[in-house]
Amino acid sequence: MHQFQYRNNELYCEQVRIKDIAEQVGTPFYLYSRQTLIEHYRRLDTAFAAIDHLICYSIKANFNLALCKLLCEQGCGADIVSGGELYRALQAGFDPQKIVYAGVGKTAEEIEYALNSNILMFNVESMPEAELISQIATRLKKTAKLAIRVNPDVDAHTHDYITTGKKENKFGIDYHDAPEFYHRVKQLPNLAVVGMHIHIGSQIETPQPYIASIKRVITLLHKLRDSGIHLDVFNMGGGMGIVYHNERPMPATEFAAAIVPLVANLGCRLILEPGRYLVGNAGILLTKVLYVKKTHEKTFVIVDAAMTDLIRPALYNAYHEILPVVKNDSAKMLEADIVGPVCESGDFFAHNRKIQEVQSGDLVAIMSAGAYGFSMASNYNCRPRPAEVLVEHATYRIVRKRETYEDLLKNEK
Repeated sequence: MHQFQYRNNELYCEQVRIKDIAEQVGTPFYLYSRQTLIEHYRRLDTAFAAIDHLICYSIKANFNLALCKLLCEQGCGADIVSGGELYRALQAGFDPQKIVYAGVGKTAEEIEYALNSNILMFNVESMPEAELISQIATRLKKTAKLAIRVNPDVDAHTHDYITTGKKENKFGIDYHDAPEFYHRVKQLPNLAVVGMHIHIGSQIETPQPYIASIKRVITLLHKLRDSGIHLDVFNMGGGMGIVYHNERPMPATEFAAAIVPLVANLGCRLILEPGRYLVGNAGILLTKVLYVKKTHEKTFVIVDAAMTDLIRPALYNAYHEILPVVKNDSAKMLEADIVGPVCESGDFFAHNRKIQEVQSGDLVAIMSAGAYGFSMASNYNCRPRPAEVLVEHATYRIVRKRETYEDLLKNEK
């Protein structure tokens, strides 16, 4: 579901003609729909209304302050993995008691910052990390709340780079080692072990991997209670998939119907950590055709966006639908590689894609780019990062200025 639709063969975002935005802002730029973002959050929140729950938006998916603030205003919490994300979350207005801190490599400075910010809890992934949090909390005369991230060794059947719940991954505590780990951590001073955390991967399209992993760790949770460790929080992570091409991800109601019966009687508050699910289809990348280059082998459509703006196709061979901003039903179809200006063969958005025939100056939209788009952008080839624009009904505003050449040098001496 999203609010990017054609009207009279022109692509609109909510009530705004995208071509008009491009004429004012220039290309490339990211474009977000406020309505799409909020509706995705509300649908998920409503689907889990039957149980005590907290949705913590995974800020790594898209850290734009305006988008974070919109979710914060809906009552959403934040899932963070760095001190920088904590800073952004606080600047966006998130309640510190709705912030959970994950990640395998928290530094001492980041841990102290989080404790002084009074966040809800840390998701802990190793004994050295637990010991460091204990030392810092003791020095600060604070009690740090922890959830232990357990690796359930469940295959989420997603891309190798975004699977996180198998035993060969770097994340979490081995399922079989978890009972001893909980008891060891419980002995450390100034720590309160209050929860269990899992996260098995990203872009997961069916509830089955969640069901398998939750059932497995629920058995562990009962064993822990029998041994005197009572947990108040169960954090099932995120990873719910969205539509990029032919995927059929589960609606929020179907997802909740599969999960709620498993956790309703645990006596725990449920935490979810969606990122892509909330923002992925709420954003697109607008770009302009620079040249159409024809060789003996194939045709290349060269656009002014690049892998520096959206790296997912280069990194994951990810599919993004590519649509003309102005549709011409009588135009011929063209089979081409859609590529950017960067000096890498990996700088592409699509290979052998059939699209409407285009020419220099035409605008195209790269769809489903709201998650892991700008947040993974870079300045490779000294390319300024693009602007970000937010649409609300019939108005739009720039929520991040396009970088300038001067910006590229501002921190250098």
